[in-house]
Amino acid sequence: MSAAAGPAAAVASTTGGAVAGASVPALDVVGISAAYGPYRALFDVSFEVPAGGIVALIGSNGAGKSTVSRVVSGLLPASAGTVRLDGADVTNRPAFKVARAGMAHVVEGRGVFASLTVEENLKLAFRQRAGRRAVAESLGRAYEAFPLLGARKGQYGGTLSGGEQRLLSLAKVLVVPPRVLVADEISLGLAPLVTDVVYDGLRRINETGTALLIVEQQVDRVLEIAHSAVVLEHGSVAFRGPTSGALQAVERLLGSRERAEAGDGAGEQRGRSPGGRDGAVPGSGAGPDGRAGGEGRT
Repeated sequence: MSAAAGPAAAVASTTGGAVAGASVPALDVVGISAAYGPYRALFDVSFEVPAGGIVALIGSNGAGKSTVSRVVSGLLPASAGTVRLDGADVTNRPAFKVARAGMAHVVEGRGVFASLTVEENLKLAFRQRAGRRAVAESLGRAYEAFPLLGARKGQYGGTLSGGEQRLLSLAKVLVVPPRVLVADEISLGLAPLVTDVVYDGLRRINETGTALLIVEQQVDRVLEIAHSAVVLEHGSVAFRGPTSGALQAVERLLGSRERAEAGDGAGEQRGRSPGGRDGAVPGSGAGPDGRAGGEGRT
């Protein structure tokens, strides 16, 4: 079953769209700003994740993508703006309360207990999420969705590969689907085949009705699954809309950056003398400090 055939099929092509009959976005981010101490990282960021929708959050390194994911899940306080989950204000609530309200955050760091086996990791999560009686059924569903985990169920979490650890994180979410899943760079550093399995897991979770906010650097890959996209640049929204326009927006940003870098390089070259001394004026005999370069002058 493809993602298009799931509950999110009616998602509008723009980020501000919504599933038919659902007027309240699963996640609504309004005018968010945030900082790390004196360093401002986000500036008035706004976007929506429709109920059952998939939104790609993309941009270059340092653009603010992971900061957005930390703010919406309660790991970093917002200095301004509002975060709503299913219409309820969760701005600056503790992360555990945001999680209880229906948000899960799968991070690049994987969140796996290294000293527990795969099955022990899953049992711990399922007892908390679904109760002790549902553990056996939940394990069956997890192993059906991710056969690789079934083959590794007696293996310690710390000995799994990076891709296997991320599958384990997704399996914890799949059994009791949250209202919103924030997937933060979970394909980073993975081999293409493992990335395929991770994205299949994301599709499965979306098909249960969970809305996805996928923070990703593999632009082409995430746009294949997303219904809409938000492009960040220097902590601000540079584009918000259908995936068809997101790649063009990224290319424009890259082009602007390359032109700016080329201009800076040309400026540096214009400031050099033929002899290579910065700031010297050709033919004047003056050095960078403005003093005469030769002897015997009055």
